[in-house]
Amino acid sequence: MEASWRQVAGGRGRARGRATAAPSSGNGIHLRGAGGGREKGAVGAAGPGPGPRGAATPTASELISQRKFEEIKKANQAAAKKLVEEHFSSSSEEEGDEDFEGKQGKIVANTFTTYTTQTDGDMRELERTKQYVHEAFQAGAMTCLICIASVKRNQAVWSCSGCFCIFHMPCIQKWAKDSQFLVSSPLTDDDFGKRDYPWPCPKCRFEYKRSDTPSRYYCYCGKVEDPPLDPWLVPHSCGQVCEREFKPPCGHKCLLLCHPGPCPPCPKMVTITCYCKKAKPVPRRCSAKGWSCQLPCGRRLLCGQHKCESPCHAGNCPPCPRVSRQKCVCGKQAAERSCASPLWHCDQVCGKTLPCGNHTCEQVCHVGACGECPRSGKRFCPCQKSKFSLPCTEDVPTCGDSCDKVLECGIHRCSQRCHRGPCETCRQEVEKHCRCGKHTKRMPCHKPYLCETKCVKMRDCQKHQCRRKCCPGNCPPCDQNCGRTLGCRNHKCPSVCHRGSCYPCPETVDVKCNCGRTKVTVPCGRERTTRPPKCKEQCSRPPTCHHTSQEKHRCHFGSCPPCHQPCQKVLEKCGHLCPAPCHDQALIKQTGRHQPTGPWEQPSEPAFIQTALPCPPCQVPIPIECLGKHEVSPLPCHTVGPYSCKRVCGRTLDCQNHSCVKECHKVTEIGKNKAGPECLRCEEGCSKSRPLGCPHPCVLPCHPGECPPCVHMLRIKCHCKITSLYVECRKITSADINEKNLLSCCKNQCPKELPCGHRCKEMCHPGECPFNCNQKVKLRCPCKRIKKEFQCNKVRENQISIECDTTCKEMKRKASEIKEAEAKAALEEEKRRQQAELEAFENRLKGRRKKNRRRDEVSVELTLWQKYKHYLLPACALAVLACAWYIAHTWPDKF
Repeated sequence: MEASWRQVAGGRGRARGRATAAPSSGNGIHLRGAGGGREKGAVGAAGPGPGPRGAATPTASELISQRKFEEIKKANQAAAKKLVEEHFSSSSEEEGDEDFEGKQGKIVANTFTTYTTQTDGDMRELERTKQYVHEAFQAGAMTCLICIASVKRNQAVWSCSGCFCIFHMPCIQKWAKDSQFLVSSPLTDDDFGKRDYPWPCPKCRFEYKRSDTPSRYYCYCGKVEDPPLDPWLVPHSCGQVCEREFKPPCGHKCLLLCHPGPCPPCPKMVTITCYCKKAKPVPRRCSAKGWSCQLPCGRRLLCGQHKCESPCHAGNCPPCPRVSRQKCVCGKQAAERSCASPLWHCDQVCGKTLPCGNHTCEQVCHVGACGECPRSGKRFCPCQKSKFSLPCTEDVPTCGDSCDKVLECGIHRCSQRCHRGPCETCRQEVEKHCRCGKHTKRMPCHKPYLCETKCVKMRDCQKHQCRRKCCPGNCPPCDQNCGRTLGCRNHKCPSVCHRGSCYPCPETVDVKCNCGRTKVTVPCGRERTTRPPKCKEQCSRPPTCHHTSQEKHRCHFGSCPPCHQPCQKVLEKCGHLCPAPCHDQALIKQTGRHQPTGPWEQPSEPAFIQTALPCPPCQVPIPIECLGKHEVSPLPCHTVGPYSCKRVCGRTLDCQNHSCVKECHKVTEIGKNKAGPECLRCEEGCSKSRPLGCPHPCVLPCHPGECPPCVHMLRIKCHCKITSLYVECRKITSADINEKNLLSCCKNQCPKELPCGHRCKEMCHPGECPFNCNQKVKLRCPCKRIKKEFQCNKVRENQISIECDTTCKEMKRKASEIKEAEAKAALEEEKRRQQAELEAFENRLKGRRKKNRRRDEVSVELTLWQKYKHYLLPACALAVLACAWYIAHTWPDKF
C-alpha cells in the first residue's frame, strides 16, 4: 500500500516537470533532478536502507488517494459479502432441483415411510404434510398469495394455523391492518375501539383476534424467535423437536423436527381392542387405533325388537333397516313403515268429544288427552276491558265501551265501540315526514310517504352510490359484482363489491412437462414464472438423422438436441469411417439476405437454417517426417505429403555463432547439423558478450574466436566529482579496484571539508576523507592570557589543555582587590551623601528663611580617588596588559 501511493506521488511530480520518482535498490525512493549534471538536491541514499533523508513524507493528495483506496476496498468487500448472502439465501427457481429430487427427496421419503411400517398405516394421511415439506425444500415452490411472489429462505414469514399457508410477514401485517380498518370503518366514533373485530386468513378465511396479529417472526413450532438461516435445516425451521399437540388430541406430541404444514398422524403404538370389544387387544398406531373385527355388532337397536347386524363399527348403530306395520299416534290408521321410525302422525282431525260435552277436539292426530274446552271459564270482551262468566255455548257480548286499541300506525287508538274483528284503518290526517327526512306533506296517517329524491351516499364498497328513493340513511350493502382482476391476472373477483384488497385467487394451475406425465401444482398466476417440472421420462420422438435411434435424453420442450453419435459413414477417398459427430442437421447461418438500405433501418438478426453437411476431411493420423528431418509427426490422412514442421532450421552457420533461423525447409546434407546451400548467410554484427563494464559493441562483423580489445575513450568523473577524465575502455574493464581508483584520481587536493571545518589535505580519493587533520590551532588558558598552537586532531581528541600559572593567579588577586577597594569607597561615598541629605532635611524643618538656606548646605571634601578615578582606572588596565604581554613573550618555554 505504501509503495502504491508513493508511486502515485512520483507520477504527479513527473507530470509537473520538477522531479521524477525512481525505485532504489532498497525501500527508499530517489528523486532525480529533471536536468543533467550533478545532483546536488538528490534525496535518499543508494544503499539498501531508506535512511533518514530518504523517507518520503505523504502529502495531502497522497492521503486522499489512500483514503479513496480504502473506501473502494470496503465497498468491494461489502458487495462481495452481499453477493454471497444473496447466492446463499436465493430462492430462485434455477437452484437445486436435481439435488432435491436426489438426496433430499430420498430423505423426505424415508422420514415418512417409518409412519407406515406398522399395522394399518395409511400413506394418504401423510400426503399433506409431505407436500408442505417438499415445497419448503423445493426452490420457488412456496408462494405468498398476497403479493404472488416467492418466499425466500432469509425472509420473515407467518404460517396460518388453519390452512398452514405461508405469507411474508409485512404482507400479512398489512392484510390484518386493512381488514380490521375496513370492518370498523362504518362505526361511529363512540363505538370505535369497543369491540375486538377479527381479521381473516387470506386463503382459508379462518378468523383471528386483533391480539393475534403477528408482530414477530417465529419458527414453525413457535419456540424460537428469528430462527437463523441454516442450509442443513428446513427453511424457517429452528431444528428442534416440534412437540405440538396432535389434532384431534390424543395425549401425544409431534416427534418430527420443526416443520411446515400440519403435524402427521400420531405414530405412537397403543394396545387396543376393536369397536365392539369382542376381539383381543392388538398393538396399533395411535392415529389408526380404531379397528373393526368384522364380526356382527349384535347391539339392541332403538326399535327395541331387533339387533344390529352390521359388522363391528364405530359410533352409534345405524337405524333398523326392517319394515313393519305400525299404527299412527291417534290409532286410527295403520301403514307399512320402517322399524326405525315407529312414531308417525296421520292427517285426520282428532274429533273426540271434549269434557264440556258440547264441542269436539279440533287438533290433528296427537298424543295424550285432548284437554279442556277452550270456551269454558271466564272470558273477556273483544276490547279486553270486561270479563264475563258464561256457558261455553254462548258467545261473549260487547261491553259498549270504546275500543281504544292502538291502531296499525302505532300512534292513534281506535275510536269505535267495543267490536269484534280487526280495527279499521287509521284515517286521521297528519303532517308526515318522508323516510329520508328531507320533505313533509299532510296526508292520511295509514299511508306511507316516500319522496322521489335518490340517495347519493356511497355504499359500503365506497365505489357505488345508493340511488335508492327516499333512503333513510341505512343504505343496503352493495349488490354489484366486484369484477376486479385478481393478483393472478387470470380471474376476476367473484365476490360482491367490497372495500380493500380482494382475496387471493383460490384456483391452482398444473404446470406440465412436454409429454404431460409430470406436473407441479402452483397457485394461479405463478404458472408464467414457474419453470415446467423436469420429467424423468425418456424423450419418445423419432430420430431426424440417418441413425436408427437417437441418443437417450429426458423429456423436454422444443426441438431435440443435436445428435452427437459418430457419423460412421465410409469416406470415398481413403475408405476410413467418419468419426465426426452426426452432421445431418447442422445449423448454418443464412447468407445473402436483405441488407439495410441506410442507418435508419434496423439490421435484422442473423437467420440460421438446418442443413446436412458433407463429412469433414479424414483425420486419421499417419506418421510423416518433416522436410528438415526434425521430427516424425502423425498428420491427418487428407494432408499426407511433404510438410514443414514450422520449427526454426537450427543448423549451425559458417560463423559458428548463429544458426539458421529459416523455417523448416529442404536441406542438402553436408555434415551433421551443418548448414547447407539452402540455409541463410549470417549478415549480423558480432553479438558476443563484452567485458564487464564495456558498453561498446565489437567493430567486426560476426566472426569466430575472441573479439579485439576495446580502444574507445570513456569520459568519467574523478572521485571528487569535479574533473572529467578520459581513459581507454580496455584499461577500465581490465583494471582491479586499486587500479580503477588510480585511474579515477585527478591528482588534485580533495575539496571536501573535514568535520573540524578544515579542508582535506589528501589527494583526490574515493570514499570518506581520513580524519587526520594536522592544521595548527591556537588554545588559550581560562583567563585568556596564555596562548599556544597545537595540531587539530589532538585538540579534537581532547588530549591537550592549558591551565593558568601563578602570574595569572596574582593578576586575578590584584584585580579582585581593586574591585573591593572601589566597592568600599563607593559605600562610604553613599553614606556621606545620605548624611548630608539628612542634615539638609532637618534644617528645612527649622523654618529658616530662603535667604539663609545657603548656610544649611554642607561642604563635602572629595578624596583623591574620587577626583582622579577616571584617569587611574585606564592606566591600571594598560599596565596589567603590558605585564601580561611581556611575560608571554619573554618566557614562552616555561608554559
